[in-house]
Amino acid sequence: MKSYTHLAMPGRVIHGAGRISELPEEADALGAKRIMFCCTKSRLPEVENIAASLGERFAGICDKAKIFVPLAAVESGREQARATKADCLVSFGGGTAVGLAKAIALEQGQPIISIVTTYSGSETTALQGIIGHDGVRTNYRDMRMLPRSLIYDPELTLDVPLGVSVASGFNSISHAVSSYLGKDANPVANMYSEHGIRTMSAALVQLAENPRDIDARSNAMHGAWLCGMTLMSSGTTIHHKIAHVLGGGFGLPHGSTHAIVLPHSTSYNRQMAPDAMAGIGRAFNVSPEDAPQALFDLLGKSGAAEGLRDLGLSEDVLEDATDRIMTDRYFNLRDYDRSAIRALLQDAWEGRPPSGV
Repeated sequence: MKSYTHLAMPGRVIHGAGRISELPEEADALGAKRIMFCCTKSRLPEVENIAASLGERFAGICDKAKIFVPLAAVESGREQARATKADCLVSFGGGTAVGLAKAIALEQGQPIISIVTTYSGSETTALQGIIGHDGVRTNYRDMRMLPRSLIYDPELTLDVPLGVSVASGFNSISHAVSSYLGKDANPVANMYSEHGIRTMSAALVQLAENPRDIDARSNAMHGAWLCGMTLMSSGTTIHHKIAHVLGGGFGLPHGSTHAIVLPHSTSYNRQMAPDAMAGIGRAFNVSPEDAPQALFDLLGKSGAAEGLRDLGLSEDVLEDATDRIMTDRYFNLRDYDRSAIRALLQDAWEGRPPSGV
């Protein structure tokens, strides 16, 4: 076996139906006295119910969480945390909510408890991007942002719309696929990746058949944790660069963008990464050369959108998007080939299977 380095993330994982009831005990373990919640406005009623279990330790709710974590929302959250003297943050929701909590903790250092309701996997990392007032995304990596406790209660996800769940599931799978292709790919991360892709992909098909299948939702949460555990160790690739450009630059929904781009970004690296294709193929029980196609087929099986035009992206912006992808390049095994990337975006826009350019 070749030499490798793997970065394992500390933290507690509380997984199972009904385990939201253990939030007070998790707060006790952190010595929390003033607890502030972070969420979007749409989750406010649920958070108010959960917060009642904390009694006098409940310090307030910051419901300013916004997709892609804009600095204006972060500044508002930081000010509220200071005003309430919050010594612990609890995120409720998906990557949007935990992103706000991370950004507050980046400056102020409060421990985070993450109550997870989607499958993005953001709660497993000490990574976070923040969109500045100038619209430019800055990526941060700091252990102050790593949540200390993760609560995965599938009962909290039963009313999350199927489309949201499926899109975030693909976001999760994208972490595992990128892990195989990352700068620091290693056997330990690959183990998480293969099991995570297998678990999440099966759960998404089950959810498409019955969105209220509690076992499928529980399995999806497990898959999200497995996939998320790879990201800090192995790093991001061209897939995340494309998704960040399209989502942050053109206002596309984060999870759905990951889902549509993933088969194509995987195919882009196919010839450079035979071992990665073999691992992804095993997860889908297909041959290595069919790994990108298996990811594309999963879009249809789970009811996800297949083309960027289905998300409202104009074909006219594809040239501009290609130029943006070519700047400030993330690591990738294959060099950034502008013509190939432009062709990749065209396939993704039209919703065609990956062509392997």
